[in-house]
Amino acid sequence: MSETARPSRKDGDHAFEAIHADERPWETLRFDGVQSKMLFHPRPDRPTEPNAGFVRYAPGTGYPLHRHDFAQIWYIMEGEFIVDGKTYGPGTMVFHPDPHFEAEMHTKTGGVWLIVQYQGPSTSQPAIYEGRFNMTERKPLAQERLDV
Repeated sequence: MSETARPSRKDGDHAFEAIHADERPWETLRFDGVQSKMLFHPRPDRPTEPNAGFVRYAPGTGYPLHRHDFAQIWYIMEGEFIVDGKTYGPGTMVFHPDPHFEAEMHTKTGGVWLIVQYQGPSTSQPAIYEGRFNMTERKPLAQERLDV
């Protein structure tokens, strides 16, 4: 019987972190009818931590064309979403490299996405949490920056 090589831990290695979705509240996202529950997100002491969690869309909601300098992945868990004229449903995964634009999106059914936004490998721009995913009050859409 052969032995399997085992790597040793190095100074500075981090252990994994686990958070259950029920441990976080739904928060106000910047577009009407949309809420988020980010289980992980950038913080001053961990600026490159990804936004990772869920985005919930009410029926009849969506967002306008906008752009980002970070990268992101969506996984549609519930509902149907019309993005750039094409309908996508549960089981669909979408990848946005950095930098990218997001075409206008609407949903008639509402639904939930798993979303991960992370620092862009080519732009080095981190995901944005503060003032986007944890708003106490939405601004009018005309006051939102859609170019970052």
